Amino acid sequence: MNTPTTQQDFSEVLQQIQQARQTVFAHINSALIELYWHIGKTISYKAQTQAWGKGVVSELARYITQNDPNIKGFSDKNLWRMKQFYETYHTDEKLVPLVRELPWTHNTIIFSRCKTPEEREYYLKLTVTDKLTKRELERQIDVAHFERSMMGAILSPLVRELHPAIGNTFKDNYVLEFLGLPPVHSENRLQKALVRHMKQFILELGKEFIFMGEAYRLQVGNQDFFIDLLFFHRDLTALVAFELKIGKFMPEYIGQINFYLEALDRDVKKPHENPSIGVLLCRDKDDEVVEYALSRNLSPTLIAQYQLQLPDKKLLQAKLHELSADEDALNWEAQQGGE
Repeated sequence: MNTPTTQQDFSEVLQQIQQARQTVFAHINSALIELYWHIGKTISYKAQTQAWGKGVVSELARYITQNDPNIKGFSDKNLWRMKQFYETYHTDEKLVPLVRELPWTHNTIIFSRCKTPEEREYYLKLTVTDKLTKRELERQIDVAHFERSMMGAILSPLVRELHPAIGNTFKDNYVLEFLGLPPVHSENRLQKALVRHMKQFILELGKEFIFMGEAYRLQVGNQDFFIDLLFFHRDLTALVAFELKIGKFMPEYIGQINFYLEALDRDVKKPHENPSIGVLLCRDKDDEVVEYALSRNLSPTLIAQYQLQLPDKKLLQAKLHELSADEDALNWEAQQGGE
């Protein structure tokens, strides 16, 4: 007889099967990555000591196929990738354990598309922690997730004080190319599109965000007010209110979101949770205006902008390099002043 108890038993058996399958897959993947690593090491060594080139590697690929037709995935192109895989990571003890956690396809995407050790490390860790699919990983590289996360958002002093671990949780710029919106659109249409594509939006925000609702109702006195989008961030243990603006950032917007944050902290936030955070997501912003607006404002708010097309990675990399150079110059001046 199919009783609730029986259903629970069935569910437990199914979970055991699924867990065992995941364990088997992890072992198989680990063994394959180990195999590809050693093949890459062999080819790399032979290339250095016995002048193996692409011709010899092509002969090796044909030899494998002729002597065991059941073996797949060892074309000359793949064998050459294994050599590149080994040579990319063999001197980096910090990253070697991470590459063994990822499928071969994910690894090839990262080591072939990422140009620096820092960028490779970033996407390896992001893929492991967020369990990115192949398509999600490719999308994050396409939208320059690494470069944008390194820049971070301009935060008010109070945000950093209330949330010391905030780091680069929030970005200065969010890419919303998946919405398919025209250049001219309303705030309501933007809100509805974000809710409709919430899975992709959370991938862009970060998987620690939990969506709580759209047009989230707050009752203050005898009036109702509505937050465009409300989230909860698991790491920060805080509510995060998003207000959407289809135009340029204006300083007076901060007053509106301050009101919402006060209402959230008084009436919605639980005792064990941290103070709420506000995000003004605007179509455009002037960083100097943002800095002035936040410098003396006791508001746990940050200002970010959104764009509807893929970013120019070269421009972002140049800006990141410029920011890094400025930071190095400031550090050097501080050292000189201390001497």
